[in-house]
Amino acid sequence: MIATDIKPNQPPQPVRFTVQDYHRLVELGFLSEDDHIELIRGELIQMAAKGTAHETCITRLLRVLPSILGQQATLRCQSPITLAFDGEPEPDFAIVQNREDDYETAHPTAADTLLVIEVADSSLEYDRTVKLSLYAEAEIPHYWLFNVVDRTLEAYSEPAQITPGQFGYLNRRIFAPSSAIALPVGKPPLSLSQIFP
Repeated sequence: MIATDIKPNQPPQPVRFTVQDYHRLVELGFLSEDDHIELIRGELIQMAAKGTAHETCITRLLRVLPSILGQQATLRCQSPITLAFDGEPEPDFAIVQNREDDYETAHPTAADTLLVIEVADSSLEYDRTVKLSLYAEAEIPHYWLFNVVDRTLEAYSEPAQITPGQFGYLNRRIFAPSSAIALPVGKPPLSLSQIFP
């Protein structure tokens, strides 16, 4: 149930949603899969439109990642992960631990997640700030940002609280299109020339 506590002479306040509220909106038909909405820190966020470079990168990753992972982990594409009571983003990819029911009963949580991947063109700054902070606060160990604008991979690791209330990653590495990078699970390394030819 969405609760508000309005006091006299108080300026208007945004209504924040919980994951439970968000799921209820879907059940009641207020939101559908076609709405391309994700829940970020209690706010319903319209996901950015995807350009051709973004979709090409997704296609190439879908071609390559399954063979690297094999049966060692589960690859999810543009599917929700539940991070907190008020956060359920839908990253472009999440590599999660295998589970017998394939997450039929509940979305993966941060504890299940080994790596989150976002592909960014128009959403680059948002993914570098809001999404990065969200994933770091949830203690997701690895966050990769495929920057299709500059044709580089930004690989973040070691999530930490930087200052009170501010989260980030202590380690940031930039990989050129000619590089290769190892996934947290699986072999061989991902050759970025297959993604950024």
